[in-house]
Amino acid sequence: MWIRSAMTYRASFVVTVLGNLLLTGMDFAAILLMFSQVDSLGGWSLPEVAFLYGLSATAFGFADLTFGSMDVLGGRMRDGSFDTLLVRPVPVLAQVAADHFALRRLGRITQGALVLGWALLTVDVDWTPAKVLLVPLMLLSGAVIFCALFVAGASFQFVAQDAAEVQNAFTYGGNTLLQYPPTVFGKDLVRGVTFILPLAFVNWVSAAYVLERPYPLALPQWAAFAPPLVAVGCCALAGVAWRAGLRSYRSTGS
Repeated sequence: MWIRSAMTYRASFVVTVLGNLLLTGMDFAAILLMFSQVDSLGGWSLPEVAFLYGLSATAFGFADLTFGSMDVLGGRMRDGSFDTLLVRPVPVLAQVAADHFALRRLGRITQGALVLGWALLTVDVDWTPAKVLLVPLMLLSGAVIFCALFVAGASFQFVAQDAAEVQNAFTYGGNTLLQYPPTVFGKDLVRGVTFILPLAFVNWVSAAYVLERPYPLALPQWAAFAPPLVAVGCCALAGVAWRAGLRSYRSTGS
């Protein structure tokens, strides 16, 4: 329904997608402005930072396309319309994810993929089969990790009722964080996004292996191949949180 609605006015849809592409591209434009004044950022060159950016932006784009509408959950609980989702013969999570589905978010995916493609062509890497395998592995695992984060954030809204901005701080904010090298951040922050909220496994850990860059924390070499396991763990925890939140829902009483 939402796709048909978006495609009703084709020209408007194309303009919206292009606008979304250009708007998200401003993040990379800021990185380009930084490199117009410096040769490296935290010891990482422009193609290496573009590699980080492309991985994070593309993975997040897929998660945002599929689960980016989870922030409407708080509004539905406040006005009582969430109750109508509970009586339909469709999983509630699927309904919430599809609510206000925005196909214009393809612009974010396209922009991230373009930067990633340029980075892969220009970055200085001694490619091996393992490193080649890690690129699609990072994209898939990163998208799943971000999806789990969207679901976990939506689960928190069952408690806070209106926590969309708190959720966005970890989803959109996490995407922005991962677009920069881990070496520009303090070790306490790096530890937090590695061991507590494992966003580092979206791109930082594996990209450091691919680019042969030392990671700020002492991690075993096999950690570069751990993103799928981290993604599965995040999904399991997000699923538990979602079911707990759904069981605690008591409606508005109206």
